Formats: sequence, C-alpha cells, structure tokens
Amino acid sequence: MRRGDPAGGPLRGGPACLSRRTLLAGLLAAWPAAALAQAEGQWHAITGDDGRPVPNTRLPGELTSEIAGLRGVTWIGTREAGVTLHEFYDYNCPWCRKAAHDIAALVAATPDLRVGLVHNPILSPRSAQAAKVHLAVQRRAGSAAGYALYARLLGAPGAIDGPRALDAAQALGHPRAAIEAEADSPEIGEALATQMRLSANLGLAATPPYVVGTTGVLGHPGGRALARMVAAVAACDAITCEGQPG
Repeated sequence: MRRGDPAGGPLRGGPACLSRRTLLAGLLAAWPAAALAQAEGQWHAITGDDGRPVPNTRLPGELTSEIAGLRGVTWIGTREAGVTLHEFYDYNCPWCRKAAHDIAALVAATPDLRVGLVHNPILSPRSAQAAKVHLAVQRRAGSAAGYALYARLLGAPGAIDGPRALDAAQALGHPRAAIEAEADSPEIGEALATQMRLSANLGLAATPPYVVGTTGVLGHPGGRALARMVAAVAACDAITCEGQPG
C-alpha cells in the first residue's frame, strides 16, 4: 500500500496506542471552554464498569443524522432496530479491542440493537492503512465481510497496519492483489476521509467514542455500562433514565 497520507487529509504520526486517560486529557484540552465545562459536569450522570464517571456530551442533531449516510459504515445487528449505537474506532486502540468483544456480546444479547462501526484512525497512519483495507473488503464483499475482518484484527494482539490487514483479508478468502488495489483507490480514500471529517466535526477525538441519538460517550465505559445505556435508550430515549443510576 502507498505510504503518506492515506485518508486524503492530514494524519499525524505517534505512538500506536495511548492510554484512555492520555487520550481524554488531549481531547478535553482541545475543546472550547463551554464544551469542557459540559464534559466535566456530564450531560447525563453515568458511570463505567470501574465506577468512575463517564464523560458524555450533547451533539448537534444535524451532524449525528449524517452518520447513517456515510459510505463504508459496517452494520451489525438487526435492520429493524429499536436502538442504534455507533462506535468510532481505531485499529490500534487497546480500548477498541475490549470494545469489540463487548459489542459482540451486546449484539448477541439484544435482538433489537443495531450497531454501526465507523473508522476513526487518529492514532497513526498505519491505522488508516488498515482502515482502507477494511473498506476495500467491505466494498467488494459487503458488511458481513467487513465485520469479519474487524473481529479478526481486533481479536489479534500487536500493532495493525496495511500489510497485516491484507494478510487477514487473504486468510478470510479475499484476493490480496485485488483488495490492495481497491484500498489504494480514490473512492476508498474519500470514504475514509469523509468518516474522519464527521468524527472530527463531532469532536470525537478519544477512542473509542460512541454516538447514540444526539449523545456522545467519550471512551469505552465497559460492557455492563454499555448494556445499561442501550437498555435506558430503549426505555427512556436517553442513555440513563431520570432518577435511575447510570
């Protein structure tokens, strides 16, 4: 795969993975004062599996409504969704590995849940290379094939880059040369750039953030906390029901 700027926009290099605390600190430092105050106070009072408050914020509805129309979103779960959850992820984020396991379990346990997986490769250029391979596989073979590659890569230890993603795609039965050529196409580059632009416009600089309705949840709260949020949205149309602990 070609090196350089694989998504059609600036990509900064850096460590393959950052701690959740470091990522969140960077996100909050970059936010305007009003958004920072909202994140510190939380829009909804929710806690993660570790008992700590989970930062969350209100997002503009005109932007969150654009997610469903993005090219290359990987969809899992039912089409007739009672609740739709979006995760923005990076293949080299350690919390995204945990999230992949928790999301699979949540989808299996929640028949009316639909999950949209959106690329947000902000940690390194190699994450963007892997994302382009994923998009190429999905463009050729559909969302189920894209999800199979997602599960395989996030279930494997170590750093993920373009060549390793190509190895995984080939192991899943996809023609390596064709996938590599597709991954380097302008169409795939634009699809990835569009996903990343929307993530940036939403202020989703942590990995992984979630979007449900017009709420952004910043960081992976854990499987049990995520399940509580989904159940609350189904019951109350918010990630926590008033008067109930988050």
